[in-house]
Amino acid sequence: MKNMKYIIILLSVIYTHSAFAQNGEYITVRDLESWGSLNLKYKISKKWRIGLEEQFRFSNNSSEIDSYFTELSTDYNFSKHVFGGIGFRYIRQNDNVGKIQGFENHTRFHFDLGYSHNLQRFSLEYRLRFQTKNELGISKEEGDHANNHLRLKVAAGYNIKKWKLDPEFSAEIFRHYEKGEQNGFNKFRFTIGTKYKMKSFGKIGVFYRMEKELNVNYPMTTNIIGFKYTYTLKRKKKD
Repeated sequence: MKNMKYIIILLSVIYTHSAFAQNGEYITVRDLESWGSLNLKYKISKKWRIGLEEQFRFSNNSSEIDSYFTELSTDYNFSKHVFGGIGFRYIRQNDNVGKIQGFENHTRFHFDLGYSHNLQRFSLEYRLRFQTKNELGISKEEGDHANNHLRLKVAAGYNIKKWKLDPEFSAEIFRHYEKGEQNGFNKFRFTIGTKYKMKSFGKIGVFYRMEKELNVNYPMTTNIIGFKYTYTLKRKKKD
């Protein structure tokens, strides 16, 4: 865990960078966020699993709450390699831009389909996700249209002999669909992290994530430090 402490310290010194626009205005194009989550999973059977997650996200160099949400999800293994899942998220999102500011209420649904397999010491996973998000209390006539994304993610893990902090990597690209907005590829993510399994006490995970906007004049680059705790319950076998 000593090496992990040095990695976290290094990531914490990432600073906010600004670009100079033609009109003389400075535009922030980089931020450091921190995400923290608690996860409870229940393994119903070898095929079925449900999960409950509570997550907080801090932005503006991790100085203020950007959003927090509760998510209920379920996963199903169709076969040894093919899996699917659905999830519902209730979000409180901090709107700090414009005349009307404060926390907004949003809902989000997602639908997953993926494929996973092992290649020697590598574990590989490919996931396609469709998600749709709406703000509560705002009608279509008032300008609220479904904010849809199609997301393609490729992830890999590597098992190191006699080492408990196996590295994990992933890359993900987002394609945006929304009425009245500019559509197309609008964001990608790159993530590196690891997990530490504690006997009878669940797993602790840490990660660094770089997220960058696409197809805009001044793309925002967000550096994210994440912490995740997961506890899994298993159904007891009948005597």
